[in-house]
Amino acid sequence: MSSNRRFLFKFAFYVVGTLLVASWLIPIAIAFFTSLKSMDELMASPRMWAPPKKIVLGNFAEVWTKVGMARYVINTLIITIPSVIGALLISSLGAFALAFYKFRLNKTVLIVFITGMLIPFQMLLIPVYRFSDATGLINTYPGIILFHIAFQLGFCTFFLRNFMKQIPFSLIEAPRIDGASDFFIYRKIVLPLSVSSMAALGVLEFTWIWNDLLWSLILLQVDRLKPVTLGLANMQGEFISNYNMIAAGSIIAAGAPLVIFLLFQRYFIAGLTVGAEKG
Repeated sequence: MSSNRRFLFKFAFYVVGTLLVASWLIPIAIAFFTSLKSMDELMASPRMWAPPKKIVLGNFAEVWTKVGMARYVINTLIITIPSVIGALLISSLGAFALAFYKFRLNKTVLIVFITGMLIPFQMLLIPVYRFSDATGLINTYPGIILFHIAFQLGFCTFFLRNFMKQIPFSLIEAPRIDGASDFFIYRKIVLPLSVSSMAALGVLEFTWIWNDLLWSLILLQVDRLKPVTLGLANMQGEFISNYNMIAAGSIIAAGAPLVIFLLFQRYFIAGLTVGAEKG
């Protein structure tokens, strides 16, 4: 490839990349500007993308205290953190078995996990609701946590199993010969080697469960238990909506996933690029 063609390729790549990033950031900028405006300014000017003429920081304080966003955030943390930990713990055990145990139904079990990922959640709404109502799990934290763990196990197990298959089997076989138990091998060898992949998976799971609306809408009908997604939905008025409050609440709700991503960014990138380079 000549130097001119290489320059044109790089130029086109950066132009397209810049346009894609800008198109992704535009809605975030609109939400941020909207959250800093008064309702009078929003009604007077239809240009939602314009910066505010007068910054109103009180929108965030009002949403946090009067609207109850603080309670919604705490509820979401109570739901999300145990769900992510439970999904990672159970799926890592399943992935360890599927990656290193040789038994007749190994591939069949893996196919079952993959098939579960393909079932639309909408098909399960009525069975899940009836089961939760019959077992007393509806309107409880354990109920929504258990269902989040159950519905995330397929993807988590598939993801971790593919990573663990890249671990040399000699690292598993040698401790077995020396008499180490499988749980010791899982805890002392496999888990430390899987930190990057589990961190990447944890960030994804945290974001998905934090932003869940469907299962929260079905299983949590008591206002004191509702997460941020239902809290934002409740802010929608029948005839008029305070868009500045909704935008402020949305930015607050997006804060936790952003913090988690920034904290685990190094592990997240390392986990996604595992196996990308051949030694």
